[in-house]
Amino acid sequence: MGTLENGTIQEIWQEIEDKLTKDKNPYSDMTGTYQVQITDEDVTYQLSFNDGGFSVKKDTNGNADCILKMKNTVFRKFLAGNLNSMTAFMTGKLKVEGNITLALKLESLLKQYQF
Repeated sequence: MGTLENGTIQEIWQEIEDKLTKDKNPYSDMTGTYQVQITDEDVTYQLSFNDGGFSVKKDTNGNADCILKMKNTVFRKFLAGNLNSMTAFMTGKLKVEGNITLALKLESLLKQYQF
């Protein structure tokens, strides 16, 4: 079992950061800021892409182009690629504020990495 199944939210975000650092190709042309709120753990992370780079910040309330709100289990499925974000959105498991197209772009990006 890996970090996605057994790790804490902090460990999962560290793995996201590590994988994005190792392979910059998938997001080299992305621009935007995502805020991911894990609603049942009251944890927020912000993931920003700009000029071929990225940053991850914890507990930020800064401006975001797209805010995704979901429970811990839904977040893990989202990263694993085992969640159709449109279905999750339509059934209320995923709430999106801001640009929904960016949410779909993030899903597509994360599917290129193995979590």
